[in-house]
Amino acid sequence: MLKKRDRNEVRVIRHARVRKKISGTPDMPRLCVFRSNAEIYAQVIDDVKGVTLASASTMDAEIKKLLDDLDKKGASKAVGKLVGERALKAGITQVVFDRSGYIYTGRVASLADGAREAGLKF
Repeated sequence: MLKKRDRNEVRVIRHARVRKKISGTPDMPRLCVFRSNAEIYAQVIDDVKGVTLASASTMDAEIKKLLDDLDKKGASKAVGKLVGERALKAGITQVVFDRSGYIYTGRVASLADGAREAGLKF
């Protein structure tokens, strides 16, 4: 009997396929997104050294203050702005966007828009 794969398993397979082609370098690191039901996380990663250069999430104190007034898409945009600002402070102006197998819509797209508004180039 065939068993249907769950959505997250399919997403992980899609993410692995994309990661074969996308890699973060010191000149152009990777902006990686992880989305759960309640939270969203973003990291700017240098895959050559294997280090995280900047990160932000809805768990940060700066964004937790705003969560009462924002919906999930608004919180995602705030996370994008915050990770963009932190990346600019670290001297990063251009990144490769890694959507981690998620569809580029909703919270993932609003995070990318927030990072662009902060000054990051994709």
